[in-house]
Amino acid sequence: MNRTCFLPMVISGMALLLFPAQAARNIPEKQADRSAQQEKAPAVPVEMGREPDEDMDVDTDMEMDVEEPQVDMDANRDEPDMDADSGQEDVDREEIDHDEPRLTEHEQEKIEKTFAMPAGTGRRTLEIDNVRGSIEVVGTASDKVQLTVNKSIRAESKGKIEQARKDVTLDITQQADALKLYVNGPFRCDCHDCGRSRDDEGYIVKMDFQVQAPRDIDVKVKTVNEGRVSVRDINGSFLVRNVNGDIQIRNIAGSGTARTVNGPVKVSFRQNPREASDFQTVNGNIELAFARDLSADFRFKTFNGGIYSDFPVTALPVQGMQEEHHGSKVIFRADRYTGARINAGGPQIKVENLNGDIRILENHE
Repeated sequence: MNRTCFLPMVISGMALLLFPAQAARNIPEKQADRSAQQEKAPAVPVEMGREPDEDMDVDTDMEMDVEEPQVDMDANRDEPDMDADSGQEDVDREEIDHDEPRLTEHEQEKIEKTFAMPAGTGRRTLEIDNVRGSIEVVGTASDKVQLTVNKSIRAESKGKIEQARKDVTLDITQQADALKLYVNGPFRCDCHDCGRSRDDEGYIVKMDFQVQAPRDIDVKVKTVNEGRVSVRDINGSFLVRNVNGDIQIRNIAGSGTARTVNGPVKVSFRQNPREASDFQTVNGNIELAFARDLSADFRFKTFNGGIYSDFPVTALPVQGMQEEHHGSKVIFRADRYTGARINAGGPQIKVENLNGDIRILENHE
């Protein structure tokens, strides 16, 4: 495989440009050691990082504001906000304590249900909206959804156990080809309107989902605390979100989005995506394995980490600054992504993290 190397450059911390290089840039020793441990040696190493500060020439006769890049990625990104009406972004991360000594009472419950979802005229969809706990979805040849939920309650007293049973429920809605599983409770509401603080609840309820679903189904699954999200053997589109945990998606044939905040993202495609897809995390590596016939346009962005590819890539032209007018002010937004094309190009695949490597691999499964 012919190797092509590219060097990124950051100008004034604003615009990320990709230039062909005559020789490969030396990978830092730490990254080289890590790369050598991989089973498949990367074909295209691209070191990303912050360059020494350089001044950006700006016409001082123009009245403008220049936005600096935000380390939390895009300002208009909806992560970690899961749903406008879910209130999940309000979950207090400081409340997470896996070893709460005051929660001396425990109760376990298993919930098992089956839902018929025969193939119809529309797209079948499965939505799981969890707050605390893991989610696992596996595609099968059946036209039914088999649901198993392992529910655990940790509480200060027997009375708090009873309160938790009433407060936290699994709401199930099935309409036509759509099935929604929604974990409801006081954590969904705005504390200013609830009249009590979450600190006063005195219990923690965790639900771990295990779901077998028809293979040709669109999935939308999300959780926040104490769990990982796993999806495999699905042919439909996917929207997978987590906040404090990893995401693993295996043997899929659709397109979609996978985002977490604290954890790695690992995805393998049986068939390459035909539509735009998006993969993001803040703290963790992103590893995407594609089928051999991959043809796509990538947009990469990382702050502390490297970008590696098993596929030869061609640098894409840098996108120009976008001009926005806000009253008397003019704001120029610089594109901070590295563009790369694999083969003839195709759907756009955006890959973005803050602390971690990005690896584009060839799937040999």
